[in-house]
Amino acid sequence: MSLYAKFDVRITTNNPNKKIGIFYEKGGRLSVWYTNTRLCEGSLPQFYQGHQNKTMLNVSLTGQVQSGSTLMTALQQQQQIGRVPLDLKVHAPVSIKLGRLKLRKVSVLGECIDVQKKLDKLEKRTQKALYQLMVEQEKQKQLAEGDDTNGTAE
Repeated sequence: MSLYAKFDVRITTNNPNKKIGIFYEKGGRLSVWYTNTRLCEGSLPQFYQGHQNKTMLNVSLTGQVQSGSTLMTALQQQQQIGRVPLDLKVHAPVSIKLGRLKLRKVSVLGECIDVQKKLDKLEKRTQKALYQLMVEQEKQKQLAEGDDTNGTAE
């Protein structure tokens, strides 16, 4: 028996920064899991999110699980209780744009067990990680410019 799953997910990405843009690169994935079984997945779109911008994304997730009869029974039991514990996993390769400078690509990984609370935390962690990356690369840029200036001044 096969179990087919389909979710239509609406995601809001929020970039509150005044000077930072975010490139959501090719290869982003979103998946829904029940216990240790991936039910479905879909691709995140590739796009640029400007500063102080909220963007709504609609992502369609589909999947098929072989030998789904045991899984179907467990899901039906959880549904009768009124709570089906699904995990949402995100893999989002992103790059930061600071002025004209596009910084290196990093992958943002997230796993949301209690989806709403975890999505809020994921957004905050992502913003913090991106800011730290930006600061680190700005320092490296300033050091490199300092080396260039020191090497040419006589």
